[in-house]
Amino acid sequence: MMAALPSLCRFTTILGSCFSTPSPRSFKIRVRPHLPICLTTRKLSSSSPMSQPSSQPAGATKTESARAENDQEDMLVQYVVLRRDLIESWPLGSVVTQGCHASVCAIWSHKDDPHTLQYCSPETIDSMHKVTLEVKGETQILNLSEKLTAGGIAHKLWIEQPENIPTCLATKPYPKSIVSVFFKKLKLCK
Repeated sequence: MMAALPSLCRFTTILGSCFSTPSPRSFKIRVRPHLPICLTTRKLSSSSPMSQPSSQPAGATKTESARAENDQEDMLVQYVVLRRDLIESWPLGSVVTQGCHASVCAIWSHKDDPHTLQYCSPETIDSMHKVTLEVKGETQILNLSEKLTAGGIAHKLWIEQPENIPTCLATKPYPKSIVSVFFKKLKLCK
């Protein structure tokens, strides 16, 4: 407790200087010395999605880094693929709705699958991983669906009715190491 006191005083001094001039928008911070203070930072790179964990801490060993990469490669993920031509011509909400339809249908159709059960379990439901990609148009989405079918990848090609338009597709949850090869050439949907 005594060793933490000097750093706590420094912390309080720094905070005090930040909030020394009262204003209508200032905040008062109460520091309780009997509670441990833990400040953490997380570095996000522009190439990694925000929902993904950042790189290993500075003190991580090579073994820990390799284990983290394997965990990242084997995480359960659901791929959702939208058509770029519809994104440019339909209202955004309509296109998002199509992706939601495909995603829910793919999960519900495989609700008893072990990967789906794990993906939707109470322990992991708040940390789902989805990758949303795009193809140019109808021909490309149909070709992708055929390729996934030939590769044994369970998915739902959503066909909007009554227009009978294939709008998007979604896979059931898979370990990333199994399914990512089918989507390597596609761009992230932006």
